[in-house]
Amino acid sequence: MKLRFWGVRGSIPTPLGPARLRSKISAIAERMRPADLSDASSREKFLASLPDYLFNTVGGNTACVEIAADVGHRIIFDAGTGIRELGLDISASKRPANCHIFFSHFHWDHIQGLPYFAPAFDPDNAIHYYSPRPDFREVLEAQMREPYFPISMSAMKARSEFVVLRGQAQRIGIANVHYRPMRHPGGCHSYLVEAEGVKVVYSTDTELDSAEFVKTAENARYFGDLDALIIDAQYTLGEAIEKNNWGHSSFSLASDFAATWGIKRLILFHHEPNYSDRKIDLLLRNAASYLDHLEARGIEVILAREGLELDIRR
Repeated sequence: MKLRFWGVRGSIPTPLGPARLRSKISAIAERMRPADLSDASSREKFLASLPDYLFNTVGGNTACVEIAADVGHRIIFDAGTGIRELGLDISASKRPANCHIFFSHFHWDHIQGLPYFAPAFDPDNAIHYYSPRPDFREVLEAQMREPYFPISMSAMKARSEFVVLRGQAQRIGIANVHYRPMRHPGGCHSYLVEAEGVKVVYSTDTELDSAEFVKTAENARYFGDLDALIIDAQYTLGEAIEKNNWGHSSFSLASDFAATWGIKRLILFHHEPNYSDRKIDLLLRNAASYLDHLEARGIEVILAREGLELDIRR
């Protein structure tokens, strides 16, 4: 199963502004020595030695994650601004696409990229939309009409289908997609993808509840034996306590959860828009350190970044 991250920020798009770009360049310049610039090899070695927060970026697009279990179907979670980049990638392939878009909920940062999803305007493509919310088609159509947008969803000429999820797993090619409500203002759903023995959960905008830590049979079926958990880790623990009922979790709560269920890969997602790349990198290192403190062996902690691709195997 392959994962690709097209948008990883929470709440609002976060472009890399001039001040933060200058700060990165200044920090890199301070690390340079004359020997680092002597030839192409030394320059490459120097650049490779830089920490990710300097020579990389988390990215500024909002939530969109693609999971590919087989070549015939593109399973997509949420349509934040990252889905525009995914659409450009699909269009560049020059091949008809069969896209399955699952919505966690309908806050702006999870739907605002949909009007710019180019494959939806191509009649050679098929776009299937999914949500447990019965009126979700009307919700999506509402953001694409005056005065919010100049054209309506009727301009999207791809073959379309709106599927209201009603409790059963949805079969997509070789994958089964399950869903579960999570704690978030206005409601939100996580999704479990199972294919050929691999299990991955996408759980954005989640304020972890004590009930999810309890070793019930229902919880174990959903969270047990996960190969990867993509989860909201927007806050520090102090912020999560201060912002109780805001609908987001901290890196430490996500780490506790991964340790409780023995999850193999913990992928920190839905990053705070006010955080710099350096601050988010620090949360990653703190999560890894915290898991070491818990003696939770074998859990790999990964930072969701735009463009990140992961091949998840047993």
